[in-house]
Amino acid sequence: MTKDQKVVAIQEIKDLLQDAKVVYVADLEGLNAAKSSDFRRQAFKQNIKVKVVKNTLLQKAMEQMEGVDYSEMFPTFKGNSAILISETANAPAKLIQGFRKKEEKPALKSAYLQETFYVGDENLGALANIKSREEMIGEIIGLLQSPIQRVVSALQNKSETVEAKAEEAAPAVEETPAVEGEAPAAE
Repeated sequence: MTKDQKVVAIQEIKDLLQDAKVVYVADLEGLNAAKSSDFRRQAFKQNIKVKVVKNTLLQKAMEQMEGVDYSEMFPTFKGNSAILISETANAPAKLIQGFRKKEEKPALKSAYLQETFYVGDENLGALANIKSREEMIGEIIGLLQSPIQRVVSALQNKSETVEAKAEEAAPAVEETPAVEGEAPAAE
């Protein structure tokens, strides 16, 4: 690879990392062409960008990034590496976990998300269980709606109870037919 090609490759990696909030580095070594293609296809369906990179170029690109110090991830850059970029925090972990039901690889090397680093494949389960932004928003809305629904329900029950008590409390007026020629009885 010429120096110019390396500069272009580093710039491509930097462009991928520029606005990335979720970055995974995985080991895809050992996947044949068909399995690798299947992995990429599944990643594409889940809106996850996958790029196989050279470790030294990845490290140089990360060193040049401003705002995030990726140095905690550098020791994991050995062997075959692929970066996975996603908008959803747990999507790459779920993809890797799902793929590993049939295969031994891919293995998680390291990940950066929500301003935290995860180093090692043992973190894969924890990463897969992280709730996505949409899931968190749904839970918060559900929690907020719950008390409101109870208040509305209580108010509806209260108004029904008040109406029922009002009907019970109203004196029942019995109408007795007046007989012809009789004046109504005075009290």
